[in-house]
Amino acid sequence: MSTTTDPTFYRTAADAAAAPAEELAYVAAFDPTGSTQDAMLVVDVNAASTDYGKVVGSLVVGVPGDELHHYGWNACSSAWKHEGHDMSGLERRFLVVPGLRSSNIYVLDTKPDPRNPVLHKTIPASELADKAGYSRPHTLHCGPDGIFLTCLGSDGDGEGPGGIALLDHDTFDVIGAWEKDRGPQHMHYDAWWHLNSNVLISSEWGTPSMIENGVIPEKLLANEYGHAIHFWDLAAGKHLQRVDLGAHNQMALEVRPAHDPDATWGFVGVVVSTEDLSGSIFRWYREGEEWKAEKVISIPAQPADPELLPPLLKGFGAVPPLITDIDLSVDDQFLYVSCWGTGELKQYDVSDPSHPREVGSLKLGGIVNRTAHPALPGTPLAGAPQMVEVSRDGRRVYFTNSLYRAFDDQFYPDGVGSWMAMANVGPDGGMELDEKFFLHGEEHFGGRRVHQIRLQGGDASSDSYCYR
Repeated sequence: MSTTTDPTFYRTAADAAAAPAEELAYVAAFDPTGSTQDAMLVVDVNAASTDYGKVVGSLVVGVPGDELHHYGWNACSSAWKHEGHDMSGLERRFLVVPGLRSSNIYVLDTKPDPRNPVLHKTIPASELADKAGYSRPHTLHCGPDGIFLTCLGSDGDGEGPGGIALLDHDTFDVIGAWEKDRGPQHMHYDAWWHLNSNVLISSEWGTPSMIENGVIPEKLLANEYGHAIHFWDLAAGKHLQRVDLGAHNQMALEVRPAHDPDATWGFVGVVVSTEDLSGSIFRWYREGEEWKAEKVISIPAQPADPELLPPLLKGFGAVPPLITDIDLSVDDQFLYVSCWGTGELKQYDVSDPSHPREVGSLKLGGIVNRTAHPALPGTPLAGAPQMVEVSRDGRRVYFTNSLYRAFDDQFYPDGVGSWMAMANVGPDGGMELDEKFFLHGEEHFGGRRVHQIRLQGGDASSDSYCYR
């Protein structure tokens, strides 16, 4: 294997944490009306900079209605697993950015000027459909055989099965579908892996028709959304095992495997239980040759005046936490959990992953509470912590407030707003909002809503490490 010279390809999680801190954050911003183009924004996150907490660059990209959502780097620390591949010239340079609604994919080059990325290539929806048979690209990870792109839908009517498309990380050509034997898997959402165990883990949300116009109450109450995780042979693309989390545990979303390359455990977040509106976190683990999952965190719904609730929730008289994102720090010590319904970001010490212990909490926004940010005291805040990103050293947690256009409008019908915040983290846990870092509204986002964040040089949800 050729020796890589990119300094952001960290051999170990400890190397990543010790590397220079991020100075820029890349933030996907979409037009909720679908009438203008979406954009990739660049935010200055260097606390010593005079532009700290400001948008310092942007690229308007694509066609109206793309809905930029999740995205990632073309290459990262998992490059050290590319044995037998030519690694010369490979670097963390390009952001691969799918449009979740349009199925178009945009490759952005950040190297000429990191503050002003430029469009390098467009992969049309037709290429994804023709070569891989998929649509609605959702999440991607830079992996040992190229770029793994999870897709919610299939070609044609889009109703599945969803799966993973493999892209070349040099040419960005769509190679084809990654799965060679998908077994019982049909719905898709997220995927990541235990590299040293040759295992990929995937999760389930719903088919495009189940999400693109918001939650369908009848299907939710009938437990028809995803509620399982799947384990695969990473090298062979072969399904190994399905683990059902319980039919009432609806919408199994983000998977966060331990960053320790020899670990065989991780967490998956469940949005809502149809039994009691709680949200939950399951830990998966391997016992012998079998994979298992156990609930390790349960967050209850909160009673609420029905008059303060959106139509979807009025009949329940309660607001669910709605766990819509989780993130695990690079040192595998802290798990962050977004409660997008109740307006809270929770922090758990998971040093013992089978017994998480809550050590921090921030309240901001919420369907009912509308908790203000200290930068704007007394101003009710719509939306809530949603997409979460943790710095490599674990000392900063960034988050934005938009989930998905249709879901935003359903749960925050009077307007979800648009904002990005950051909290500083103590060495032993605990979080405190940075009053100087709060981007919001027209001034910063020009009518667009903001979703996923990627940090310069990598972050907690980008990289897989190959050595201890």
